[in-house]
Amino acid sequence: MEIYQVKVFLEVAKCLSFTEAADTLNLTQPAVSAKIKSLETELGTPLFYRLGRKVQLTRVGEYLKQEGQSLIHLENRLIQEIEEIKQGKQGNLRLGTTPGLADGWLPDVLFKYRRQYPDNQTQCLRFDSTEALYRAIIEGHIDAGIADISFSEFHEVSAIAIDSIHYGLMVSAHSPLAEQPSVSLRQLQHEPWVLLPEGTPSRLVFETRLAELGLSLTDFTQVEIVDSLSLMRTYVTQGGYIGFGSNFEFLTERQYGMLKTIPIEEFSLKASLFLLLPKRLSQAADECKSCRHSAQAIKSEPIQKFIALVQSEPSELKVQETPSLKPVVLQSPSFLIRPNSPQRPETLTLTIGTQNWTVQTITAGLVMQRLGLLEHFLPKEGAYSGVQYQIQWRDFYSGAPIVEGLRSHELDIGILGDYPLLLSALPEAQTSKTRLISFIASNPDGSGNAVIVPQTSRLSSIEDLRGRAIAVPFSSSAHGMVVRSLHEANLLAEVTLASIQDLSIKGITQSQSTQVDGYAHFAPFHEIARQGGKFKRLFDGNMSGLPAFHGVVVQEEFAERHPDLVVAYLKALLAAQYWYATTPSAPELISQWIKLDAGMIAQFLAGTYTQGQIGQYFLETQIRQDWIEYHIDRLKGVTGNEPLSQIDLSRWMQPEFLQTAQASV
Repeated sequence: MEIYQVKVFLEVAKCLSFTEAADTLNLTQPAVSAKIKSLETELGTPLFYRLGRKVQLTRVGEYLKQEGQSLIHLENRLIQEIEEIKQGKQGNLRLGTTPGLADGWLPDVLFKYRRQYPDNQTQCLRFDSTEALYRAIIEGHIDAGIADISFSEFHEVSAIAIDSIHYGLMVSAHSPLAEQPSVSLRQLQHEPWVLLPEGTPSRLVFETRLAELGLSLTDFTQVEIVDSLSLMRTYVTQGGYIGFGSNFEFLTERQYGMLKTIPIEEFSLKASLFLLLPKRLSQAADECKSCRHSAQAIKSEPIQKFIALVQSEPSELKVQETPSLKPVVLQSPSFLIRPNSPQRPETLTLTIGTQNWTVQTITAGLVMQRLGLLEHFLPKEGAYSGVQYQIQWRDFYSGAPIVEGLRSHELDIGILGDYPLLLSALPEAQTSKTRLISFIASNPDGSGNAVIVPQTSRLSSIEDLRGRAIAVPFSSSAHGMVVRSLHEANLLAEVTLASIQDLSIKGITQSQSTQVDGYAHFAPFHEIARQGGKFKRLFDGNMSGLPAFHGVVVQEEFAERHPDLVVAYLKALLAAQYWYATTPSAPELISQWIKLDAGMIAQFLAGTYTQGQIGQYFLETQIRQDWIEYHIDRLKGVTGNEPLSQIDLSRWMQPEFLQTAQASV
């Protein structure tokens, strides 16, 4: 098979006409037919169906049309590189990137490269559009590209994450928005926007995220499109517009206080910056690693030197990675724009029961919701192409209504503390079984639940509760702690448990019922009431040393029907946990969302475990079977809790969903 034969075939495949192809190639029609006939004979199969004067590609013809272009690119590249060798230009490194990265990220790296390899010449080509950069890579016009788009849907390009990039809102230093600690996209729909043209990476990132959130540019009152970053700067600084950009753009303007970058909640996660290589180059390097001489020759090539340099550079992703904390970044947007599939225009509803006032669970609910993380990780390809998602967040003050919602199939996913988690797993619920898919937060000393009494109360120990009454939120983690503690103190039959009627913050801080002597509650409610000055702590779960925890359960039927959605939820949870652990301002932002003191949020929820920190929960997704077994063992002897011993943990716990999510973020 000759390259020229492939060129002739590709032209006929493009035109679907031998006559038109002959005119384009400046050949006679018989000559074109002869080339195609010769190629078909060599391959031993027809490439076209002849339908009178029309032709149609066979299956093999379709494949050759798709793959044959790479042969032409390879021929052009070989000719070009041979010519460069003849002219002594093989020491050159040609890089391509976008204007913002060319000015903001590349200079420092190229300076280090030139200092380290002074004999290698470098050339940086700027591309205004994502498509132009892609074509330059696959056609061999550049050795490598640098972009915030991975081109993962194209097999011709290999992407290596080399750094992180952070997007934000660009505003004038004099704008009222410049004083905001953060903003949400939905707050900005009536502001005047200025954006770069369609096809630029930042525009693609922005519109992709809008689509995930059910928005589009038409939802914004005023949008101006400009051709360059310099024009965008003028609109922002002189016209009061707001723009979207990365931390590598407008460096000088921000350094001198002309512009400010305001965090956007929906872009709270960083994204990856990619080194883009032609797949043939990365494959050749992999194939030659076993050959000492070939590997040495490859390492001496300018592009391989550059790869080694950027991979050795420190980045935020490397700095923030620990054995217990893996960085989670925004996924690269698809370069291709795929229309919604007409075959499946269905709406898929996902209903989640949360406890946002229970601060230690907030990453599994409100953080995910405010940052739009679940929308980002929900599948959009394959069977889910064209599916419209409707996410319903239902917030509760305790776990009991969530357990009921799971049993009645009103909820698909529930966020629960340790005791209601076990209640959701009781074998009596045969028609509404749940599966435990992740932990959220853990309190190793168990002091997250406590019993409080009025400041004027003479009660000072658990023994003083004999003959008394306590109000508890039934079926909550606090309820489990109380019945367990009273049982172990031989007091359960002698203490009356009443239901707390008002679980709101106002109800907790103002309740002074004469019908009960104290209140049992879970964090942070007991601490909120205590800091109000009207209550004091009587005892907490630390008496028995049993760890406290919160987790995520999903309806078994939902998990079996939509396992991809369960994994997507857990990816969003991992992202929310990572954001909280690595964002110093996270407690302050959450404080604004739920109107609770930021210090109390930080007090009750830490990013990582701190030895000796009493009463504090820390982020933890790993399911601890030993802790669950401890709880069942201590509770199954309590009257009314005997069925807990029948829970089949091997079936109820399904950590494989979490493992899949961790492997794919």
